[in-house]
Amino acid sequence: MDPSSVASPRTPLNYKTILTVTAISVGYLLLAAWLIGFKGDQLFLVGLFNTLFYLSGPTRRFILGFSIFIVFWIIFDSMKAFPNYRYNTVHIESIYQTEKRLFGVNGVTPNEYLAAHTNSLLDVIAGIFYLCWIPVPLAFAGYLFYKDKNAFLRFSLTFLLVNLLGFVIYYVYPAAPPWYVQQYGFGFNPHTPGNTAGLGRFDSLLHVQVFAGLYAKSSNVFAAMPSLHASYPLIVLYHGIRTKQGWINLLFGTIMVGIWFSAVYSSHHYVLDVLAGIACGLTGIGLFNFLYSRVGGFRRWVERCAIVLSPRP
Repeated sequence: MDPSSVASPRTPLNYKTILTVTAISVGYLLLAAWLIGFKGDQLFLVGLFNTLFYLSGPTRRFILGFSIFIVFWIIFDSMKAFPNYRYNTVHIESIYQTEKRLFGVNGVTPNEYLAAHTNSLLDVIAGIFYLCWIPVPLAFAGYLFYKDKNAFLRFSLTFLLVNLLGFVIYYVYPAAPPWYVQQYGFGFNPHTPGNTAGLGRFDSLLHVQVFAGLYAKSSNVFAAMPSLHASYPLIVLYHGIRTKQGWINLLFGTIMVGIWFSAVYSSHHYVLDVLAGIACGLTGIGLFNFLYSRVGGFRRWVERCAIVLSPRP
């Protein structure tokens, strides 16, 4: 996303800009409706973008910057149209057996062991941690946007890059989550719906439908490897340290470990998935830093975007 290629928030809107934004908005709605069917989420997204884009210069800068996250969401949502199980064999028993061999506890996987030793307090704690997987990165991005545009872009583009790496692996190595084995065994059923798994206990205890609502919109059941839930807090902590956030990094670190534990405790991911998510996060961070430090054209593009997103002096 190059903000200056759509419209500079520092210059008045013109007919060409309005036409471009309208074409992109309508084109997205039509393409999404054709690929995966019309949904209220899509209309809300387009409405939010257009409202903030036209409202004022500051809101235009904000939504153009956060278009990086909109791109992530659109790609993730579009995966419904191209299920990864159509392109490669889904790994179900093989990953289960590897998990049990490497990390087994008393002859069962860590997921199975934890599922047999749940308690209400851990259910609530795990649910709270798991709910942080997107709000914390978005909140941190919002803080960086107003504090340091360059740092915001470096964080946000790293976030997008890590997701793209993870999405590629989803298609190269489709994998079933632990709850799938617990409920369906090792047979493959391509029509399996999303499932709250252990997080359903959080909903039941608090009499809410938080996770039920989230997993009803799951893009792909067979995308457990890597756990991008494990990648996100790692990216946040890295950039928190890089931008010297002080004591808040202790909170970021706690949330990171909490999400890692919750992923396994809730039977949404194997330990292998979490480790793969960590590796994916580190790879994305390293790759972005390499591009930024070694590829002058890329660094200048990021710096130009930071200038475009900054208010007029």
